[in-house]
Amino acid sequence: MVKLRAPMMSLGASGSIGAAVTFSSWKGRPYARELVIPANPKSGLQVGFRSMFRFLSQQWQNQSAQNQATFDDLADQIVASPFNAYMRYNQKRWRNFNPPSIIYPAAETDDVAELTPGFAAAAGVASILLTWTVSTLNENWGIVIYRDTSSSFTPSLSNVVQVVLTDAQQAYSWLDSPLVPATYYYNAMLFTLDGKIDVALGEVNAAAS
Repeated sequence: MVKLRAPMMSLGASGSIGAAVTFSSWKGRPYARELVIPANPKSGLQVGFRSMFRFLSQQWQNQSAQNQATFDDLADQIVASPFNAYMRYNQKRWRNFNPPSIIYPAAETDDVAELTPGFAAAAGVASILLTWTVSTLNENWGIVIYRDTSSSFTPSLSNVVQVVLTDAQQAYSWLDSPLVPATYYYNAMLFTLDGKIDVALGEVNAAAS
């Protein structure tokens, strides 16, 4: 940080010049510094982690007090709240490419949902609409959606684009947007309330215009 006197031939200055220098003040003293544009990384891996983080943080409040209480012992061990223990435990599972669980520890014994018809993709303007219909709900909790620009791709953390709650009704959809014109390939895996994940549903594709 460079302190200034009469910057820009004035008593004070603010804003940026080009994409190089920005002017401001601190405690009444004008200064100049390099303009730094905050990064918003959107790599495949980061998108995958953000999608699961968002899903988990939204779903904690929907769990029963009994299920939340299963994280009490873990919370005591790591000196944190049950919510933080739930987030930490499930993010660690996700780093190992295992789905989350509403209970601690994950039992991985529930039955995933059954779909009829299966996973489908429909093209749109700068978008693709994914749909799926549940015929038998079982103990399902959510669905992980994967996307790639090549066919026959392998679902992984690096190509996760969304995690969608799939636990209480029959018809579901998710709009992937905005997209540049191209053909996109999708796959998905259902997972249960206690951390069991199903095999991939099968690849579908559509071309965004």
